[in-house]
Amino acid sequence: MIKMKEKITKDMILGEVIAKYPKTIEVFFKYNLLCAMCHFASDETIEQSAELHGINLDKLLNDLNKAVESKTKKK
Repeated sequence: MIKMKEKITKDMILGEVIAKYPKTIEVFFKYNLLCAMCHFASDETIEQSAELHGINLDKLLNDLNKAVESKTKKK
């Protein structure tokens, strides 16, 4: 099993998370965070995006980390 090098945190930039962990796109779309694919993704943190869209930050982070962990376990 390959361990994830870092945990996704609220301070990470959306675009950087997607670039490093493409599997997270599915999670962002699940939460209707389509902005993850727009020009704001390069400047906006996960926390800012969740707050702007009224999304529970802890739940979002949990789902993002689960998506990445499940992908690394399959390798």
